Amino acid sequence: MMTKDSIETAYSFLHQKRNVYIHSVLDWQRDDIEYAIASYVDDMSQELYDELSGDRSDFLRDHQRFEQDITEAVHRLENMIFNANDNR
Repeated sequence: MMTKDSIETAYSFLHQKRNVYIHSVLDWQRDDIEYAIASYVDDMSQELYDELSGDRSDFLRDHQRFEQDITEAVHRLENMIFNANDNR
């Protein structure tokens, strides 16, 4: 199930990891972040993952596209939070 709390939690986690990832010059640190995110999305609500991934099964799991994917996920989550707040 996709709740406001699950969206906000995912946003907080992904936003923080993205900020470290994009500024890191350490390959091991970037790899650790990719692993942490992949583990996180494995346990994420399927409904939320589907909304973020656009039906791409490798979303946030593809090393070659990871930086693009995490940036896209953070933007989508921001929009989801913004839209949820507008609907109050």
